[in-house]
Amino acid sequence: MQITTRRAVLAATATAAAGTLAAASLWRKPAPHIFTLAQAQTAELQPLAGVEPAAKPIAPADIPFLDGDGTPHHLAEFAGMGLVLNLWATWCVPCVAEMPALAAMAQAVAGERIAVLPLSSDRGGAQVVRKFYAQHDIQALQVWLDPKGEAARGWGARGLPTTLILDRQGREVARLEGAVDWSGAASLAELRRLVG
Repeated sequence: MQITTRRAVLAATATAAAGTLAAASLWRKPAPHIFTLAQAQTAELQPLAGVEPAAKPIAPADIPFLDGDGTPHHLAEFAGMGLVLNLWATWCVPCVAEMPALAAMAQAVAGERIAVLPLSSDRGGAQVVRKFYAQHDIQALQVWLDPKGEAARGWGARGLPTTLILDRQGREVARLEGAVDWSGAASLAELRRLVG
């Protein structure tokens, strides 16, 4: 009887694991013109060869996101700036790996009218992000929040981390899924070229 029960439990566990793996692979399935984690790791940030910038802003201007004090903000406030929108969470392993390089990139482009907005989807809000920043000595990034996932849904993100790069006209010129070495010289040069 115990052997039969043990086999049933093992079979159920294997079935659940297979289902979880299948769901995860669908969630992270690469799409055209999106850089996968493997591509980003081996080649840093690559140009979108032959891809024209979107003809309109990537999302309705009324999609809100919050600052560390809980004040709503919108993309219109960043008109004329290049934007790096990084959708992440403290519980996301590749996001955590990417944050120090994102902070280094933000520091490198400070003063160049390029805003780096890491929008955290953590339910714990600003307190969780501030604690994470303190633990990882991240000083060059502000606390930005997307606690209900409105921004991620509005911009069509399929997983975390997802980064959207907008040029100074508010057009999406690159989208990446997975962690990127933002601090590399080639990535910085390509970012500056993309935002214009």
